Amino acid sequence: MADRKLPSPMMHGRTIYEPEHEQFRDVVRKFFAAEILPNIAQWEKDGIVPRKFWRKAGEMGILCVTVPEEYGGPGADYLYASIIDEELGYTGQASVTLQVQSDIIAPYILALGTEEQKKKFLPKMVTGEIIGGLCLTEPGTGSDLRGVKTKAVRDGDDYVISGAKTFITNGQNGDLFVVACQTDDGEKKGISLILVEADREGFRRGRNLEKLGLKASDTSELFFDEVRVPVSNLLGKENGGLAQVMKELPKERLAIATISMANAQKAFDITLDYVRDRKVFGKTVLEFQNTQFKLADIRAQLAMGWAYVDQCIARFVKGELTGEEAAIVKLATTEMQCRIVDDCLQMHGGWGYMWEMPIARMYVDARIRRIGGGSSEIMKLIISRAL
Repeated sequence: MADRKLPSPMMHGRTIYEPEHEQFRDVVRKFFAAEILPNIAQWEKDGIVPRKFWRKAGEMGILCVTVPEEYGGPGADYLYASIIDEELGYTGQASVTLQVQSDIIAPYILALGTEEQKKKFLPKMVTGEIIGGLCLTEPGTGSDLRGVKTKAVRDGDDYVISGAKTFITNGQNGDLFVVACQTDDGEKKGISLILVEADREGFRRGRNLEKLGLKASDTSELFFDEVRVPVSNLLGKENGGLAQVMKELPKERLAIATISMANAQKAFDITLDYVRDRKVFGKTVLEFQNTQFKLADIRAQLAMGWAYVDQCIARFVKGELTGEEAAIVKLATTEMQCRIVDDCLQMHGGWGYMWEMPIARMYVDARIRRIGGGSSEIMKLIISRAL
């Protein structure tokens, strides 16, 4: 990436971005450096990123950047969104979950929403006044969306929603949730996506879940006790939710891959700096051949990873990215991220196990990438079906 002044040459030589994209990158990187890095330790203790940060991100124009101007957004191309994901991953602080808002909820509403829904919700999502969340997972249902038990029963001009969701990102901060509900009790068990505002009667937030990593991300249980919403809150077609989710998932998985790739790059860069300075037995850790070989292997993995990520981003921009390709890039990059971060922590020695070191945070945060957005096993299933 040109003119980034990064210690690693691995980020150079990419061709998918124009100069204006790189200028935007500089703005995003400075904003994250000023707003995330000095505050992340406190946010981790609090278990939540304050809403004022979301508003600041909105003011800087880095929320929902692909939302068109008629709905309050900048109408930027996807490459700008990709840059935000890269820079978020490169902070090394993965528990700031702006991508859920920008890469999942806003695109769902853009792709499936009515004109009324778009005008009502998108402008405030762009400014950070509304924070969104996606409610798919339930206590007894993970990757299999067909097993959803939360029900939405039609009652006149309303849906009455009852059920529970868990592991919901932005669960405590969220104002608007896309909720997967069962709307057909027949053999097909049709699933629908319904917009639920957090101020609806009967909606209740459970505890803010204590996780292994992503400690600043508010991840919650959510409960729906006969929550009544108008039928106009239906997102897309009734009983068409499964197909709608499948259509939108490649973008989510590409975003996860992009963040994972940038995070792995960050781990390499900070480790390279560390082993250049750290001395053992009278010489720097970098002078040992084992260290050199380990770093050479990581460098090669990163070079190959960036090439495929860039290929997938370019194909997505053209509308050509397939579900299989999205599964491949997510599987490859998230598994790679965990390997690289583990190797980099090892090269930090005992200090790598100290929470004050960025590599320690990156180690625990990386693990969720092989699960969220579809586990590695599900990615292999998707790929194998396309053989």
